[in-house]
Amino acid sequence: MFAHVNNLTLHYQCAGKDKAQPVVFINSLGSDLRIWEGVLPFLEGYHLIGYDKRGHGLSDAPPAPYTLQDHASDLEALLDYLGVASAVLVGISVGGMIALELARSRPERVAALVLCDTGARIGTVESWNARIEAIRSQGLDEVALGVIERWFTPAFFQQRPAEARGYYNMLSRTPVEGYIGTCMALRDADLRPYISQVQQPSLVLCGEADASTPPALSEELSRGLGARLELIPEAAHLPCIEQPQQVGQQIQVFLQELGYVAL
Repeated sequence: MFAHVNNLTLHYQCAGKDKAQPVVFINSLGSDLRIWEGVLPFLEGYHLIGYDKRGHGLSDAPPAPYTLQDHASDLEALLDYLGVASAVLVGISVGGMIALELARSRPERVAALVLCDTGARIGTVESWNARIEAIRSQGLDEVALGVIERWFTPAFFQQRPAEARGYYNMLSRTPVEGYIGTCMALRDADLRPYISQVQQPSLVLCGEADASTPPALSEELSRGLGARLELIPEAAHLPCIEQPQQVGQQIQVFLQELGYVAL
């Protein structure tokens, strides 16, 4: 399904129970809504919404640069389009930062947060500029070879090579403007001064072997939010793909703790 909001077209999908608590999934840099497919079966009693953020998947890829506020505004506009007043946001990596930004700037739209493999600040200006320059000089296909090594553990590449190749295809086929634009959003975003403003109930998840946004970053985030941190064994940066059952069950327990009943 497609929605025209914020002067661009966003691709989205809905599943689960329409009348249940809405839960929105926000994907990482260089991926699309399909990274959550393994998690959704554990949450079928809720109103599940996935979408491709600007510059990714089947959504429009306007020219760079983008800002974190652009991504958060897109999400709010999609919620308006779908008639969703408030949702639980489940965001991974940059998706987690988008969720945090909307929770900070528009708290009435966010019921709770599940923040996976993310932080209030990811990387440095220098590291993001270096990646942007590498993509411009070498191409995304080449840069993606190094990026995807941090997405998964060595065991994933050994035991599930076809999936690893498929996710490399997803990453390397991301529109270059969309990838670079979102790198710029990450480069310029620093939510550390605002974490105390985020009052929604939160759960922080992180793959134990995540080298991109390591557990120490999640520990810092969980302390700032006063949230529980759960590490996902045998997973790197995208535990929703490597260990979907563990991620799904963690989210399920969290929703139940908040009193959101599955239908």
